[in-house]
Amino acid sequence: MRLEAVFFDVGETLVDETREYGTWADWLGVPRHTFSAVFGAVIARGGDYRETFQHFRPGFDLHAERERRAREGHAETFGEENLYPDARPCLAELREMGLRVGLAGNQTSRAESILRTLGLPVDVIGTSDGWGVEKPAPAFFERVVAEAGCPAESVLYVGDRLDNDIRPAQRAGLPTALVRRGPWGHVLRDEAVTRACLFQVDSLDELPALVRKHNGD
Repeated sequence: MRLEAVFFDVGETLVDETREYGTWADWLGVPRHTFSAVFGAVIARGGDYRETFQHFRPGFDLHAERERRAREGHAETFGEENLYPDARPCLAELREMGLRVGLAGNQTSRAESILRTLGLPVDVIGTSDGWGVEKPAPAFFERVVAEAGCPAESVLYVGDRLDNDIRPAQRAGLPTALVRRGPWGHVLRDEAVTRACLFQVDSLDELPALVRKHNGD
């Protein structure tokens, strides 16, 4: 099927979260490399990354701590400088090709507000907070398809996580593109899911040409 829309995960697909996870290590009062080591170990055994916080502070409430950080002037944040260099050019080129381009990730309402201020060349910005449903729930990808306005088979979903992005998108009938970067992109392995991807890339710079070739343009 011809691709008519491309939707992107946000964290570690478009936004480099290295700095933000570092600030969480600082908030917890642990060395950044120690936090990263535990983070990687949790991912490697298939755990939820939020377990990392429990390791250092049992009973840690991520939502409450986000609010506390904000009250104390240390709110989670990111900006243009945290976008991967290939993100904005890729979005712009796909949109210039006539595709509907969207962002759809597990993000807070604060992150959604920040994304909207960046002036990214996209048609849709959707987040789990805004939509009231999180990946990997099937309803999340049903919403992606609804926002795309075309059949699931024509909506490419691009992500770095096999567990939260690629596998559930495939189950929902969407073609997928795996971008191999960030902790999940390098640590997680599932050959069957990876082989089922329409595209596998190391950089988003590769994606527009692949889509153009797939569509026969």
